[in-house]
This record gives sequence, C-alpha cells and structure tokens, in this order.
Amino acid sequence: MFHAMAQLPLFGTGPRTLLDDASGRIDYIPGFLAPDEARDWFERLRAGVRWQSGRRRMYEREVDVPRLVASHLLDDPHLPAPLAEAAARVRTAVDAPFNAVGLNLYRDAQDSVAPHNDRLAHIAEGHPIALLSLGDTRRMTVRAKLPPRRVLHVDLEPGSLFVMSYATQLHYDHGIPKQHTPVGPRISLAFRVRRREAATD
Repeated sequence: MFHAMAQLPLFGTGPRTLLDDASGRIDYIPGFLAPDEARDWFERLRAGVRWQSGRRRMYEREVDVPRLVASHLLDDPHLPAPLAEAAARVRTAVDAPFNAVGLNLYRDAQDSVAPHNDRLAHIAEGHPIALLSLGDTRRMTVRAKLPPRRVLHVDLEPGSLFVMSYATQLHYDHGIPKQHTPVGPRISLAFRVRRREAATD
C-alpha cells in the first residue's frame, strides 16, 4: 500500500501499522504534513471550497447531514490549488492512482459521520483509500462487522494521513462520532480511485 511499507514501525510517534491481516491493512502517519502547511491548507480550503449541506432519510424522516461536504475529480481544471498540492503529496506516499477526493467539514463537536464502509460500487477494486486530516483532532472509530468485533480508536491529528486497504471496506466500518467535549473545525480529504462511470459524491 505504502511505498516501502515494510519499514513502518508498529508503535511510537512515527508512522505505524494498526492492522495487517487477512481482513485488510490500516496505516497511520502522524505529522505527514508540517504544522504550518496543514494550517495553511485548512484555512484555504475552508474559505475556498463550495461546501454543501445535505439531507438524508433516517428512521422514516429526513434529517440534516451533520457536516458539510464537497467532492472533486482530480483532473478538474478548476481544482482548488490546495487539493492539487495535497493529491501530489499523497501520491508520493501511497501507491495508488487516486483520481477523486471527497471533503468533509466537521464544524464542531456535534458534527459527525455514522459508521459506514465506502460504496464499493463507486471505487476501483484493490486500491486503498487515504484520509488526510486538517484542523482539530477528531477520533475515528473502526469496528469489525462480524464477531469478534475488533474495535480501533484512532485520534486523527492535523496533518496526519490514515490509509485503509480496499479489503478493510469489506470487513470494517469506520466513522467519526459526536463528542462531548468542545472541539474546533476539522476538514477531512478522502482520496479514492473511483470508477469513471460512478458519479462523484
């Protein structure tokens, strides 16, 4: 998944492998971006992206999606500069031909995303998904779909890169829960290899 991935240590403050077995692989790189660069990209994207709110059906009623979203194909000639820069940086670390990025803006502690796996009909089989975090730290929960229900809790720090193999989408759900303590805004950039016939989301 990563270039030279065998060199990743299991523990410590540097890059580490959180999962690596028949159910998939998850790698986490804190400090993938320098702090100043992460702050700069966060501010430029928060101000420059056309964020959208949404509605969804839940429990037989429509509710607001608890975050703002946006998406881009990476060959878009109008791609915001920070996204082009981020894509180039991620491609240097992850061995995948990423062609799309989905963005989430979590405005405060009440914004969240429910446990889910990526839509398999929309992504190319065999390629990983890379999540670049900007802004405040938020906790991601990764939970196995079947018993024994292994659970990973990962604090996604600003400037960090979190990479899930394609296989993890078959065996695990991931989400960002609401939290009880105040927290500032966070932007997540999810780089994917999308099937060209699938619409962006």
